[in-house]
Amino acid sequence: MTRFLVVLTDVRPPAGGGRDERTSPERRRQVVGAHSREAADRIAGAFMALGMVRAGRQRVKVIAVGRRPRHPAF
Repeated sequence: MTRFLVVLTDVRPPAGGGRDERTSPERRRQVVGAHSREAADRIAGAFMALGMVRAGRQRVKVIAVGRRPRHPAF
């Protein structure tokens, strides 16, 4: 089963080489788990209504975790 995380992060100014979320991720403000994409989208929509997100100081990310491969290996 695929689970989803909805993450609210602070936006930081881009460094000289750009952003690399794998080596230096943005600071997390809130993390919420959801069992379906629809639930994750509803939570993300609520976060997007926040003033800090609308002003561009925070961002919302929906991340799929625990994905199973489409074609099982035999």
